[in-house]
Amino acid sequence: MKNLKITLGLLVVAVSLTACTDEKELQAKKDVAMYTNYVDSVSNIEMETAANEWNEIEKDYNRLKMNAENSLTGVEESKNLKESIDNATVRYEEYKVKVVSEKEKADMENTKISIRKTLLGDGYDGSSDMTFTWVNKDNILSVYDNLVTTVEKNKDSYSREDWDEIKLIYEALDSRKNTVEKEGLSSEDNRKIAALKLRFAPMYTVNRMGAKSEENQEAKK
Repeated sequence: MKNLKITLGLLVVAVSLTACTDEKELQAKKDVAMYTNYVDSVSNIEMETAANEWNEIEKDYNRLKMNAENSLTGVEESKNLKESIDNATVRYEEYKVKVVSEKEKADMENTKISIRKTLLGDGYDGSSDMTFTWVNKDNILSVYDNLVTTVEKNKDSYSREDWDEIKLIYEALDSRKNTVEKEGLSSEDNRKIAALKLRFAPMYTVNRMGAKSEENQEAKK
């Protein structure tokens, strides 16, 4: 009787262990499936959308991958599941390279637009068109004044790339001025613009050189 109780006890333990093992394996399969399905679904998102939501995508990706990898602990038949994780990871990393590249382009464009809004003032129409057709004889002086005043105020914070963008905007505005002069720009406004241009030129030269020198020093460190 005693031996029977021991045998039954061992059987219960064995069944419990088997059930536990089956449960772990089932959970592992679920977690791996969730991870691989997530990678596949993310890969179908358009680049622009993925770039805008990349931080959230990465957050969910890291969480699901960690869950999938951790779920393999204690699972005997985990080789195939591990291969599924590895294959999904490769697919994700290949997709990530493309999205990050797209995100860098978008961030750069957003930075340019932000600089243009700040430098050109409230009249700026938000377009990437550098012909500045919205600038006319009545507002061109205020645009120049806003640009030069803003640059003077923030000159110590601009990077070399910022200065390059500022120069492009300034030159585009100069090009627009040639057209506006023919449309009736007053002599007084023209003189004031000339004075603003005299303030801008040396400021640009000195500070861009300084920004480049600082970047070179940082690179050496």
